[in-house]
Amino acid sequence: MTDARLGVTVTHRRYVPYSHAHYAGNLVDGAYALGLFGDVATEVCIHTDGDEGLFAGYADVRFHAPIHAGDVVQVTARVTRVGTRSRTLELECAVVCRGRPDRSASAAEVLDPPIVAVTATGTVVVPAASVSREE
Repeated sequence: MTDARLGVTVTHRRYVPYSHAHYAGNLVDGAYALGLFGDVATEVCIHTDGDEGLFAGYADVRFHAPIHAGDVVQVTARVTRVGTRSRTLELECAVVCRGRPDRSASAAEVLDPPIVAVTATGTVVVPAASVSREE
């Protein structure tokens, strides 16, 4: 029997404010994406278990491309494994819009296809009280 929580997917989009630029060229530090992964993982836990859950750890974090202030990022989490109290998530942060200061101070464009900036595998845990008796 397949667990209905497998494949549950949650997506958030967020504008990256210039106040988060950390390096020259308006680059944002890699931890910014990890924070967004925590937000989307929380919503996954709410959908699957009725609890915010806790992020237990990351595996295989990969930084593929930079994130800049002024970008719009799309962060997605998909449940790939369901344990008794743990859930494994496939995580992706992609840049879907990017500022174009070479055109004008406020110019931007939609990226088609989006640029995958960060990927990871994450594990979340939920309290025993919120775990279904069917497990």
